[in-house]
Amino acid sequence: MALPLVAAAFAATGTAQANDRQTVAGTKPTWARSSADRGKTDSNQRVDARVWLSGRDPKGLDAYAQAVSTPGNQQYGKFLTPQQFNQRFGASQQQVTAVTSWIRGAGLYVDLAGSNSHYLHVTGHVDKATGAFGTEFRNYSAQGTVARAPENNATVPDGVASAVLTVTGLDTGKHLRTHGDTLPPPEPNYNVAEPCGTYWGEKVANDKPTAYGKHQPRATCGYLPDKLRGAYGGTASGLTGKGATVAVVDAYAAPKMEQVENQFAAKHGAPGFAKGQYREVLPPTFDLVDECGAAGWYGEEALDVTAVHDIAPKANVVYVGAQNCADGLDTALTNIVDNHLADIVTNSWGDLAEHYTQAGIDAEESIFQQGAIEGIGFYFSTGDCGYEVPGTPCQARYGDAQSTRRQADLPASDPWVTAVGGTTLAVGKSNNYKFEAHWNVQYDNLAANGKSWSSPPPGTYPSTYSAGGGGGVSDIFAQPGYQRGVVPKSLSTKLPDGTTAKQPMRTIPDISAVGDSGTGIRYPEWNQRSDGSFGYTESRVGGTSLSAPIIAGVQALAQQAQGRQPIGFANPSIYLREGKHLYNDVTDQPQGRDPVAYVRTNYTDPYAGTGPLLYILVTSGNKGISKADALSATPGYDIGTGVGSPTASYLRSFR
Repeated sequence: MALPLVAAAFAATGTAQANDRQTVAGTKPTWARSSADRGKTDSNQRVDARVWLSGRDPKGLDAYAQAVSTPGNQQYGKFLTPQQFNQRFGASQQQVTAVTSWIRGAGLYVDLAGSNSHYLHVTGHVDKATGAFGTEFRNYSAQGTVARAPENNATVPDGVASAVLTVTGLDTGKHLRTHGDTLPPPEPNYNVAEPCGTYWGEKVANDKPTAYGKHQPRATCGYLPDKLRGAYGGTASGLTGKGATVAVVDAYAAPKMEQVENQFAAKHGAPGFAKGQYREVLPPTFDLVDECGAAGWYGEEALDVTAVHDIAPKANVVYVGAQNCADGLDTALTNIVDNHLADIVTNSWGDLAEHYTQAGIDAEESIFQQGAIEGIGFYFSTGDCGYEVPGTPCQARYGDAQSTRRQADLPASDPWVTAVGGTTLAVGKSNNYKFEAHWNVQYDNLAANGKSWSSPPPGTYPSTYSAGGGGGVSDIFAQPGYQRGVVPKSLSTKLPDGTTAKQPMRTIPDISAVGDSGTGIRYPEWNQRSDGSFGYTESRVGGTSLSAPIIAGVQALAQQAQGRQPIGFANPSIYLREGKHLYNDVTDQPQGRDPVAYVRTNYTDPYAGTGPLLYILVTSGNKGISKADALSATPGYDIGTGVGSPTASYLRSFR
């Protein structure tokens, strides 16, 4: 008997009653505590919110999304078109009319141009929003600033409660918006210092001190497409992704992505994009340019497009740019499901779970479930700071994104998406997979005398935790059915705060691929060169921002293998294949007692490409790292790498 995909994890929206009104649970942020209260909000402030519609049959939608994604169910793989979805589950005209009438009657404005089949865009002043949503608004100290939030959860009239899924944007904690006129230029290129290898072990740092009893290999210069395809089964399977369409979703749009990708392919003997194989879907304008650091997204976008194309060179790629890095990303996702722009969607972005409201979770999950019903799978990177432990050097690099507690990121930990973790990957000269370790690295600098690595000795605690693939146990979502029998109960009940949950919880990642930048990919970008001019550049990159598009490319190969039939929401099929020798079982120390290590060379100023050169010993895995800081990767499923990484046998299993 098929298990349900997702167990209930949080209270249903709209159950409590107050004066003929229904409470919309989760619309008050958790950070809006009385201890952080900074007074009443100015009634003339602008409110910019979204009222999300529940549709004709929300319970039926959830049931169908589970059935169509569960192998063995009679409905498995019977996907609907966007038109069929709207006819069966979308909001009715009566619901839209009723909600619109209520909002306008309360003195707020419905922006029809900014609305869609998922939500109504609502604007107005705080005093009108107070009456409409039945709550006062106050200022709170949060996220290093003062933000507005409702004093209580919003409420809606009984007459429209069944039509309202949730309300987002009532607070300004994450949704501060100002408009920018133009996008900034690309950022300076990050120059890769040599010596470095084209494959693992090509060069060894014999002139540097030993570590773990031997001289360690040099970092790679960034793997080229043939190395990636060889490592993850593309070459051996003979698959190219033909017939599949992968969407890349990020904020803004890097310049000349197709041009630089084709130039990169020609330079390195790989296939470029054929005519019509790549396209972009962009909003008419961009905003929050300064707040979001728009230029910082450009490298992200270039690497995502490159990684997908490296793995699946004949898959169609559509870049879907978001208007901003806040609610614009959700708008981009709704565009994909409403128009079925792709079968596979890779997302190299996310946020701390503590920054989410339940309302935000409900809204995004409605998109993911619609995608499941239409045969669209969403893949999210798990983040690059492990369990998001406060106070680590990794956390310190992310400024206002620093966490206050250990946690699993969102949307990656949502049970309706595939969470992709990171590894350290060794590929041989013949493009052969050698091994992978859990990407969870510490740095040891070369001592001033050049005769040893920095104190403490490598592999001893306390060491400098630098970065690593995100993962962990969710304290929000219960364990989905597809993880039962695969994820050990001893793991899934151990909450981030160290307490034991009463029931198994959602764990991530689900699957993994290379994320360590020292074994990352070579990629092109239209960027600022060292001489100040703009043009074609190459660099090396990693992060789970790389892992996610690699797995998206692998899934394009799998879709081709099963006769081009979309896979849809992939987690049930991923976990169904666990334990059948279809994955590389990635652990902390694949070489035995000694951890994986390599010597990385950096410029003092990598953006100018100037020295003197710096040398760093990078140790992967959690040897010597505080157990409070590190996620671990053990044989079988683990919260460091999930089920592991895909193989050619994994791809063949779809035939």
